[in-house]
Amino acid sequence: MVAANWKCNGTKASVDELLQSFAQAKAGHPVECVVAPPLLHIPATQAALKGNALWAVAAQNCIAADGAFTGEVSAPMLKDFGVPWVILGHSERRSLYGESNGIVAAKVKAALAAGLKVIVCVGESLEQREQDKTMEVVLAQMAAVVEILPDGSWPSVVLAYEPVWAIGTGKVATPEQAQVVHAGMRTWLAEKTSPEIAAAARILYGGSVKSGNAASLYEQPDINGFLVGGASLTPDFLAIIAAAK
Repeated sequence: MVAANWKCNGTKASVDELLQSFAQAKAGHPVECVVAPPLLHIPATQAALKGNALWAVAAQNCIAADGAFTGEVSAPMLKDFGVPWVILGHSERRSLYGESNGIVAAKVKAALAAGLKVIVCVGESLEQREQDKTMEVVLAQMAAVVEILPDGSWPSVVLAYEPVWAIGTGKVATPEQAQVVHAGMRTWLAEKTSPEIAAAARILYGGSVKSGNAASLYEQPDINGFLVGGASLTPDFLAIIAAAK
């Protein structure tokens, strides 16, 4: 999988121009491509990409249920509007909006119950990495989700490791650094679920991914694709898709 997280970016004009290039794209190899625009751009994204089976659309966040929650969008609403995927637990949601491991896990459970598929983000801060707490932090974030996952739900879950210190900073984990964490995640997953689930799980890397470093990252055995921020707002994203071969 290669997923685009546009975050809170894009005008009607810039999104229309970008979607024209996306709509014409062909991968030539097995890869699932997901685009997560801001909510206002979801209808235009759905319409522009409708004729190309390469693409699916995601939301960047949701809450569990409808109700008196001003400014939010719920998992059932996304399902009703034909949005198949949602990104949950992104580090910006955790740090800027106070989403704890428990809150993220509850959102994942609700999204799956509503019939959505979920990209679950995990990752450590620079301070945590410097304190050698990377795996402690990442596995705690994973554990909160794994503990509540219903049986048989793993085909609808993708994990994304995004070191917070590499998101939008221009810094990127080396392929070897990323592989160590991805391998640790997969080993832990095999112990907590089953070797079969761990082997089949898709674990994406995110954090200043560009066309220039995507291929070397994808060569690592436990990196199964990318969750891309800034570079997904340009046609360069298509080169990243090509690198995931």
